[in-house]
Amino acid sequence: MNTAPTFDVDAIRADFPILNRDVNGQSLAYLDSAATSQRPIQVTEAMREFTQQSNANISRSVHTLGAEATEAYEGARARIADFIGAPAAEEIVFVKNSTEGINLLAYAFQNASAERGADARFQLGPGDEIVITEMEHHSNLVPWQQLAERTGATLKWLEITDHGRIELENLDEVITDRCKIVSFVHVSNLLGTVNPTEAIVKRAREVGALVAMDGSQAAPHIPVNVTELGVDFYIFTGHKMLGPTGIGAIWGKTELLEAMPPFISGGSMVSTVTMERTTFAPPPAKFEGGTPPITEAVGWHVAIDYLDKIGMDNVRSHEKELAAYMLDSLDQVDGLTVIGPKVPIGRGATVSFDLDGVHPHDVGQVLDAHGVAVRVGHHCAKPTCIRFGVNATTRASAYIYTTKSEIDRLASALDKVRDVFA
Repeated sequence: MNTAPTFDVDAIRADFPILNRDVNGQSLAYLDSAATSQRPIQVTEAMREFTQQSNANISRSVHTLGAEATEAYEGARARIADFIGAPAAEEIVFVKNSTEGINLLAYAFQNASAERGADARFQLGPGDEIVITEMEHHSNLVPWQQLAERTGATLKWLEITDHGRIELENLDEVITDRCKIVSFVHVSNLLGTVNPTEAIVKRAREVGALVAMDGSQAAPHIPVNVTELGVDFYIFTGHKMLGPTGIGAIWGKTELLEAMPPFISGGSMVSTVTMERTTFAPPPAKFEGGTPPITEAVGWHVAIDYLDKIGMDNVRSHEKELAAYMLDSLDQVDGLTVIGPKVPIGRGATVSFDLDGVHPHDVGQVLDAHGVAVRVGHHCAKPTCIRFGVNATTRASAYIYTTKSEIDRLASALDKVRDVFA
């Protein structure tokens, strides 16, 4: 992995033309990267060039364009596998986003019956347990709720402390020998918490449970090595890490992917087909029925090249500095309460907050009038909001192109919010 000796945020910003635009007469301060990151010109140019020069479907074509498209698509798979330390490219299954990746995994449990000779690790029924946490995005909550309803299994969760951390004191009581799958977020999209993984993975191993991790907010911001994490599945998405929308990935261990039933049936995911029955292709093709997001894979490949050129250690260091600066700046705003860790340790540069007496939607509108783009609402993490006694929050999230001056503008605009609603 290439690591740049210095982190030059001005040079990085030059690659993002959108950061030069004005919004409501003010220069844009984009602090909503946890929802969707911006794309560097290198990504959009690579997608444009592929579309203009090599656009074709993959796998079965013998003509030149088809071969180029196949090479580009599979090259992206290999690049993404390398980025997260996956042992083999074939362990990367392309999906349209993290939500689909988690649903793919939940579907495997729903459709793995003993009658059909399914692997016992995926068989789920009354008496079995699914464990998540109280800080999950709805994408890592609702599929498991649905699975529990359909199979009769019990859904359990690890709670959150007042400081925005996973409560580990009762880990053994929550993750019992009846647990079949533990699925939890690596970095919280609302709290910014970077969760410890060792204790949870260790406990899951003790009871024989599989472990899945939602890495949507981690892979863009911190070095990730799935082998070192010790998990069985890791799910992440392109549009939060400088890539396009419409593409994500689930990494899974080879032997587990082989044991799982297919998710979407149709073309491209088969081995043989007769009128009576069908046999399926090996992973990852087994899970990629239909025409895949080829151009998007090309863009994601280049996005990962871009991050690797910067160096993920440098990305992490830059954002730790921004997190500390943002927490200090917000601490100076009267009536503002940070929801989540209030220290820049074990957290990312995503900070959610409540401004006393002002609805987050009003906060967001006033900030937008000053050119500051943030997120408002429950951020698809409503149970987390309930845990902290708020209906919604305002969320500011930084990334590689964020500057301290933009955080200063956030704090200044929040003072103006106070004035407007005084």
